[in-house]
Amino acid sequence: MPYQRISGSLSTPRVAVMIDMGHPFLNLTVDGFLKIGTVAAARAAAEEAYYVVKRGSISRHTVEHSLKKMCKEAAYWGTVAGVYVGMEYGAERIRGTRDWKNAMLGGALTGAIISSACEKSRDKIVVGAITGGAIATAAEFLNYLT
Repeated sequence: MPYQRISGSLSTPRVAVMIDMGHPFLNLTVDGFLKIGTVAAARAAAEEAYYVVKRGSISRHTVEHSLKKMCKEAAYWGTVAGVYVGMEYGAERIRGTRDWKNAMLGGALTGAIISSACEKSRDKIVVGAITGGAIATAAEFLNYLT
């Protein structure tokens, strides 16, 4: 019985934009801010587009609201990513090694910093640090698998 084989590969396009700030710490922090901020803005835009289609109408107010939400989400998540990348780089430089512990420390410090900026409760800050460390460590372990 004859058979056919389909073969191919799928690769994602790479966009490499590097802004030289004069120091690797600043370069990585700005790069993380821009990349994750762009993703957050795109997510907010897709969400707002869904709501516009669902309502069936668009107005100037809707567009302004969408742009404000996109900027707010991009700034928030970009800041979180920038802080995380900076903290991980700092941990790597202080410890002198590159391993999963840097991700754990960077995530925990980022969680604590972001939580302390938003919340004043000590318990919330500790939970933010634990959550940030756990997510960063899990992401690092997943990167080792692929």
